[in-house]
Amino acid sequence: MSRILIVAEHDGAKLNPSTAKCVTCAKQVAGASIDVLVLAADGASVASQAAALAGVGKVLLADNPANAEPLAAVLAPQVAKLAAGYTHVFGPSTTYGKDLMPRVAALLEVGQLSDVMAVDGPHAFKRPIYAGNAVLSVEAPQDAVLVATVRVASFEAAATGGSAAVEKVDAGVPLPTHTRFVSRSGATTGRPDLQSAARVVAGGRALGSADGFKIIYSLADKLGAAVGASRAAVDAGYVPNDLQVGQTGKIIAPELYVAIGISGAIQHMTGIKDARTIVAINKDGEAPIFEVADVGLVGDLFAIVPEFEKALG
Repeated sequence: MSRILIVAEHDGAKLNPSTAKCVTCAKQVAGASIDVLVLAADGASVASQAAALAGVGKVLLADNPANAEPLAAVLAPQVAKLAAGYTHVFGPSTTYGKDLMPRVAALLEVGQLSDVMAVDGPHAFKRPIYAGNAVLSVEAPQDAVLVATVRVASFEAAATGGSAAVEKVDAGVPLPTHTRFVSRSGATTGRPDLQSAARVVAGGRALGSADGFKIIYSLADKLGAAVGASRAAVDAGYVPNDLQVGQTGKIIAPELYVAIGISGAIQHMTGIKDARTIVAINKDGEAPIFEVADVGLVGDLFAIVPEFEKALG
C-alpha cells in the first residue's frame, strides 16, 4: 500500500492552493493513504484548512518557532524525519517546493522526480521535458521512498468537505543555525498570487517601457487578476523577474490568461499551456500566440486594451 506525505505550502495563515492540487495528484495513486504535513510556528488554522481537503486521511502539525519563515534548510530535516514510514513524499513544483524538496531528497539519500504531470501507477509517472514539447514516462525504484514535486498546473485543486484528524508532532531533530531569516522585502500589490490566480493579465516587450506597462496593471485590477510578463519584458526592465511566466519563470494554469503584446515564443508557451482560456492581443496577425489562443484580437494594443477595459464597465 502506498502511504503519501504531502508537504503543505502556506503563508502562516492560509493554505496555498498548490497543496490541494498535490492532493489531487496523490489521489490518483490507487489505494493510497494521504497525509499532509504542516510546518509552521502556529499552524492550527492552516492545519484545519488542510484537514478539510477531500481525500486527506490525517494532518500532521509540526509547530516550532523556527518554522515561522519557510527556510528550506530548517524545514528539510523535519520533513525527512517525519517521512519515516511513508512510501512517497510530495511537494508542489512552486518556488517553495523547488527550494525545499531537493534538500529532503538529499537527506533521504534518494533522487528527486520533478514536475509530475500524470500518474500511471504507484511508481510510474509522466513529466514534461524539452520545454514541454515532449512527455517522458518515468518509473521510479520501488525499494526507496519516492520524493517528487507535482506540476500543479496539471491538476485541479481537491475539493473541500473532508474532516481529517489533526495530530501534533515533533520531529525532534537538531535544526541548522547556518541559515537564518534576516528580513523580507517585496512589493505589496494587493493582487492575487501569480502562481495560483484564476485570472492573469500578462504583457510583453511590445509595451515599450515600464510606463507602458501601466495599462496591464489597470486591466488586471479591473479583472481582479494577477499580473505576468514575458521574459523579453523582464529582460528589458519593464517589470521585476518575479512576474515572469514561462520555461524559466512561473508555470501557471489560470482559468483566463490574457496575453498582451506577447508573440508566443515556445519558452513562454511552456508556462501557459494548461490555461483554460487564452486571449491574445497583438498587432502581428502571424504571431505564434494566435495558434493557441481561444480568442485573438489583431491590432494596436494601446488602442484595444483601453477599449477592452472600458467595456468591462
